[in-house]
Amino acid sequence: MECHLCGGRGLILRGKKAYLCPVCRQQRLRQRILSLSQLTSQMRDYTFDRFDFRFYSPYIRDGSKGITYCESAKRAVEAAKAFVRDFLSGKAEEGLIITGAVGSGKTFLACCIANAVLEGGREVLFLVVPDFLDQIRASYDEEGGFTEQEILAMAKTVPLLVLDDLGAFIYSEWARQKIYSLLDYRLNHRLPVVVTTNVALEDLEELLGERTISRLIALCRPYRLLVEHDIRMIMRQEKEAGR
Repeated sequence: MECHLCGGRGLILRGKKAYLCPVCRQQRLRQRILSLSQLTSQMRDYTFDRFDFRFYSPYIRDGSKGITYCESAKRAVEAAKAFVRDFLSGKAEEGLIITGAVGSGKTFLACCIANAVLEGGREVLFLVVPDFLDQIRASYDEEGGFTEQEILAMAKTVPLLVLDDLGAFIYSEWARQKIYSLLDYRLNHRLPVVVTTNVALEDLEELLGERTISRLIALCRPYRLLVEHDIRMIMRQEKEAGR
């Protein structure tokens, strides 16, 4: 569909001067940000009906809560489904933070949420945190490209933001400030966030700072996915055995 302002040219002529079309620029920014999401065609298949509880032990218990790994996973999935229902009906007041070891299904569950929201006709931005920060850094060296302010504005204002892999590395003060600014804006404007992290909540404060964790706790209810073994490794072994 051609742009209603510039007819697809990307420029608007006013007298002898040409200006970048703001509609086309916003669309290009949206496409570029979405390209960072890594919500691949495979991840678009991650849906609630494909969440497999067989990876979560019905016998081993979470030492802190006294429930089995399978019960903990079922609680997280039910909370994720309830969040989607509330979000689509305009009643979502809190997001989710999903914790667990590498290969415990956190990203899969976050994709289930994102895909359900997309199917419901609402906009969602799925960002892998390290890649998102790299994109902001890259904007400093791009002449005529999107600015840091434009990139952050998209993440701040999208109806639903999913932050995957928060806490995946040691954060500089610069990175801490970007994440704080993002979460602070969304808290103040009552815009929900879904977060995944393989770092325990009590350890995130050391990585991100007290102010950021305070806002994260205010934004999200915590849930855990616990496994004995990396799900990806199990699936790889099953695939090899089936050949």
